[in-house]
Amino acid sequence: MIPLAGYADRLSVRPGETINFHVANATGAKVDASLVRVISADANPTGMGIKTVAVAREGLEQLVEPAERTVRAGSYACIWVAEKISPPDNFSIVMKLWSSRRSERPQTILEWSDHQGTDVLRLSVCSDGAIEFIAGDEATNATRGRTHFRLRQNTWTLIACTYDLARRRLAIVCRDGTSAPGTGVEEHFAIGAIGGTTLFLSGTSSEDGLGFNGRIERPMLFDRALSPDEIARAAHGEALPGLVAAWDFSLDMHTQRIVDIGPHGLHGTLVNAPTRAVRGSTWTGREQCYRHAPDQYAAIHFHDDDIDDCRWPATHAYTVPADLKSGAYALLLKAGDAEENIPFFVVPPKGTQASKLAILVSTFTYTVYGNHARPEWSADPKWRDAWIAQTQQWQAYPHNPGAHPEYGLSTYNYHTDGSGIALASWHRPMLNLRIGYITYPYPDIRASGLRHYPADTHLLAWLEAKGHDYDLVTDWELHHEGAELLKRYTCVMTGSHPEYHTEQMLDALEAYRDGGGRFMYLGGNGFYWKIALSPEKPGVIEIRRAEGGIRAWAAEPGEYYNQFDGEYGGLWRRNGRPPQKLVGVGFTAQGNFVVSHYRIKPEAKSDPQTAWMFAGITDETIGGFGFSGHGAAGFELDRADKRLGTPDNAIVVAQSEDHPPEAPWVLVPEEQLTHITTIPGESHKQLIRADMTYLTTPNNGAVFSTGSITFCGSLPHNNFDNAISTLLGNVLVRFLE
Repeated sequence: MIPLAGYADRLSVRPGETINFHVANATGAKVDASLVRVISADANPTGMGIKTVAVAREGLEQLVEPAERTVRAGSYACIWVAEKISPPDNFSIVMKLWSSRRSERPQTILEWSDHQGTDVLRLSVCSDGAIEFIAGDEATNATRGRTHFRLRQNTWTLIACTYDLARRRLAIVCRDGTSAPGTGVEEHFAIGAIGGTTLFLSGTSSEDGLGFNGRIERPMLFDRALSPDEIARAAHGEALPGLVAAWDFSLDMHTQRIVDIGPHGLHGTLVNAPTRAVRGSTWTGREQCYRHAPDQYAAIHFHDDDIDDCRWPATHAYTVPADLKSGAYALLLKAGDAEENIPFFVVPPKGTQASKLAILVSTFTYTVYGNHARPEWSADPKWRDAWIAQTQQWQAYPHNPGAHPEYGLSTYNYHTDGSGIALASWHRPMLNLRIGYITYPYPDIRASGLRHYPADTHLLAWLEAKGHDYDLVTDWELHHEGAELLKRYTCVMTGSHPEYHTEQMLDALEAYRDGGGRFMYLGGNGFYWKIALSPEKPGVIEIRRAEGGIRAWAAEPGEYYNQFDGEYGGLWRRNGRPPQKLVGVGFTAQGNFVVSHYRIKPEAKSDPQTAWMFAGITDETIGGFGFSGHGAAGFELDRADKRLGTPDNAIVVAQSEDHPPEAPWVLVPEEQLTHITTIPGESHKQLIRADMTYLTTPNNGAVFSTGSITFCGSLPHNNFDNAISTLLGNVLVRFLE
């Protein structure tokens, strides 16, 4: 693990509020903490470099000395049976199981234990698929055994464990989905007395245990040892005498609560946010939405690398002074030779503003990408070596998520069982949300290879250099406060990549735009994916990568609906809200981090509606320079399309061209019909372009969109004296009038 690491309990905070930091320190040295305001997070020495301004320590408090901490990954369910009843001496535990991964270490299916972790009964899946049990006190006198039955992967299997106290006999009954009803394997083992107060599913009371990878459905607890025939009948829903508890995973899917529909209400709690709203053993394919057939989705998918919170204690607290200016800030930590930084954002007091201009910080996108381990890290040693060398050369942030999966990876990665990661959380160190983090090693030192937070500071550095006052607001405030948050601002700007949004956020932006607001979309691939927020735990975000879209993984059929809000997930375009409807342009093509320039439309320079944008610009092409791949137009591109909602009055004022073929470029899948045919009817090559677009909206509002994710990277070029800087300055001044 990283010797000094930490995270904040929130990403945005207001003056007068307190933000807590959770820090782990394995260096053995004391931790020194300080605060800075962040101007530039780009470590590139040929540009601005990292630039921060020290902030007074007023309000910063160390609560405890940070100590060495571990991360307990893996999701599981915990039910304290003894909370309401005396645990039965004889029992049967029945469930259906779908194993998705083998591992060298046994994976815990269930554990029945007392408060001290002794008198344990634990069932696990071995590397060969056998079911292993441990019964009794592991430290002194435990009985062990394993079945001859082998669990098949990706197949639903009925598993039952029964215990007869009088006969001191444990029985394990298994029947896979290919067996005929009433058949299966029953294996018996002689063991001593066991007892339990707490039931764990896919987990264990010990931090050393390895969680289960796969799905568990409808676990039941009986107060007697059932026969194999009774086990099969119970699994088919028949009511049998002796039922103590029956956990119906189809209920309260939006929560981390599991509901017992049995006689005692022995409800349980989920830990580390496993995936819900997934297909169960009875899914027929006739219904695609779990709300329409909840009994077919009565399963939970557990993973041994799930994590929604490191659960480290708070070590530092910062109560933001009342007069602190809105902006990007960070807690800097140092212990011996180790350093860490934890960015956060200060937003204005609720209902107030200090500027006419607001910058919308894409914290939800940052979180969804949090700890993105790029495939090149593990697949290409040369790429990995180049990243390490460039990081050392620039004295940039030295830790890469590819080397530290212990903090949980991003929704652009896979779980260890090969399923896509659908849930992300900011309650953990997010290594790519750091001052000085480099996404792409770049052979030419003049380019920085940045994305997300560090890339967005190119815009902040430009605003500072040009003397523009601004407030920062984040996705969190926009989602919860809606248009009320924005209405007092004359102009609102995005950063380079505002990709992930809730319905409330889009509603607020539309209301702001149509209410006379001036909106500047300065990126690419924006307003693309629909997300849902946990109703229980702030900072936990869900994405279902449903049909369509450039996807890191594809959601399974029947699993396109969010567990948190029950709505269809995936692209906003497939939910009837293409980005073109909001900002005039939408995602069209993606290539590597190799970029190009824009060519100004001749008519845009002569049309009074748009000529003012190009005052002071004499060149016909602009943006063939910058710190994001050497150009303002590239990597991820957006284009106008009236068929998708670009308003009739939208004007494409400039268009990118001559994109380097070595990218290579791909169209977004939602535009392709065949390998040669596109939905708009244009050629693949014609659709590879960024359309810089301007449009007016009701009540004297307006929208300016760049259509490129690398646009802001050109702003710092030549000490902010360049055509892209001039263009943006012209638009901002007009929009602030």
